[in-house]
Amino acid sequence: MAPGSTILILLLLLLLGVPAAPALGDPGPLEDVVIDRYYIPKICLREVQMGDFIRYHYNGTFKDGKKFDSSYDRGATVAGVVGVGRLITGMDRGLQGMCVNERRHLIVPPHLGYGSIGVAGLIPPDATLYFDVVMLDIWNKNDKLQITTLSKPEHCNRTVENSDFVRYHYNGTLLDGTPFDSSYSKDSTYDTYVGTGWLIKGMDQGLLGMCAGEKRSIIIPPFLAYGEKGYGTVIPPQASLVFSVLLIDFHNPKDGVFLEHLEVPESCKRRAVTGDFVRYHYNGTLMDGTLFDSSYSRNHTYNTYIGKGYIIPGMDQGLQGVCVGERRRVVVPPHLAYGENGAGNKIPGSAVLVFDVHIIDFHNPADPVEIETVYRPEDCNVTTRNRDFVRYHYNCSLLDGTKLFSSHDYEKPQEVTLGTNKVIEGLNSGLLNMCAGERRVLIIPPHLGHGESGARGVPGSAVLRFEVELISMEEGVPEGYLFIWHGDPPANLYEQMDLNKDGEIPADEFSTFIKTQVAEGKGRLMPSSDPEKVIADMFQNQDRNQDGKITSEELKLKSDEDQEKIHEEL
Repeated sequence: MAPGSTILILLLLLLLGVPAAPALGDPGPLEDVVIDRYYIPKICLREVQMGDFIRYHYNGTFKDGKKFDSSYDRGATVAGVVGVGRLITGMDRGLQGMCVNERRHLIVPPHLGYGSIGVAGLIPPDATLYFDVVMLDIWNKNDKLQITTLSKPEHCNRTVENSDFVRYHYNGTLLDGTPFDSSYSKDSTYDTYVGTGWLIKGMDQGLLGMCAGEKRSIIIPPFLAYGEKGYGTVIPPQASLVFSVLLIDFHNPKDGVFLEHLEVPESCKRRAVTGDFVRYHYNGTLMDGTLFDSSYSRNHTYNTYIGKGYIIPGMDQGLQGVCVGERRRVVVPPHLAYGENGAGNKIPGSAVLVFDVHIIDFHNPADPVEIETVYRPEDCNVTTRNRDFVRYHYNCSLLDGTKLFSSHDYEKPQEVTLGTNKVIEGLNSGLLNMCAGERRVLIIPPHLGHGESGARGVPGSAVLRFEVELISMEEGVPEGYLFIWHGDPPANLYEQMDLNKDGEIPADEFSTFIKTQVAEGKGRLMPSSDPEKVIADMFQNQDRNQDGKITSEELKLKSDEDQEKIHEEL
């Protein structure tokens, strides 16, 4: 037969599965373990080496597929050390170089398994063993904590130290990715002290040096976790743990309030102290930036006394010494805020609070009007008093510069008789003792302004700033008087007032007489922008029966009327 025909027949026999002739040679028993790496993960951070501790699952079968053992059937992984003789030689060799989550088929010949003796009742002598193995965990007694920073805030003023109280979210998995716990599923952070034995050693170490808002991956070997015992049914013995941690906030029980001065006005004549009433805007956030409250959203300042227990202790302290217009960040630890219980559904228990505040104004209930004279004429001999009639220009604003009102928006200056409750008390006080042409700045506290309720366009409890300029002034008359004589009134007043001598005085005759007295300097009317109305009011007061004329019996001086009242009281 030709040589080519012999080769063709041999290939046909192999393809058809027909046993080759004995003369072609039998490979005989295996010399070493046969390894089939049928699944290799894309990422392999570590391979099994001699002396490593491992955890793995396996199924063990014979060549015919009959199962002789399985870790799955026992419901527990196998843990051991590679290369120290605790495993059959074939497994020692077959497991080396494996990655976590790698899967292998191993064929272990008898001399690397249980040899000619076997295992009574389980593995016959000279049995070749077939293993399907998945690697779950690898570690070494020389391992250290593995910390990877996944993200970190740009600004980090402080990091976690031993004895700090931390609040963090986490996902916990085994090294093969099997989840065993998560704070997210509980919708609550994990809250605890660091370095005081309340945590496994690996977490105690892994949290040190973290910033609020930082995210880390922490891989903890078993001897820094739950070791040989594991934990319940979720963490097997000798399991490495992987934690993805997001630090929400932290503080120390010894912490006080932390202040950061973001913006302080160049001019700060006064700083707030205990007992002052402060109006301020704020944004309140947790340390991770979660907003829990804002006065801006309500379009209304928060108004309160400081240092008197009306607000949380941390803010009572944090607002001390503020200036009007200042922007300040106040970081308040929970023991100076809402403590372990938190507040509502927006402030968790043991939460550190961050307040960004903007001081609009403040005052003290004992404050007087603050008067600053900007300009005063040199020839200032006559100054304003109560009952004087004044004309003045003004600009009114809040202390943060918000414009409220201005007389310049109208055609003429503001006019008022001082001391007649026609303007707020603080403005009335600020207009006293002024000269014509004088300019002042008045700071008026709310109890001398519009009070807690405010007014149209004026917020409640607002401190007001007035820029005033006195344009002119007219000397006033005593309270209750519409006209006063500069000397003694005529003895025969009625006869002189009765110009046509008909025994009665109508309104026009009365008006003519009063105007003549004023023109001749014998008396003066109560200052007013409408003298005719003042005279009409005088006539109405004297026309007691309202018949349109004054009789001699009706005409009485104000001084005489006051004297009659005194006698009546006596």
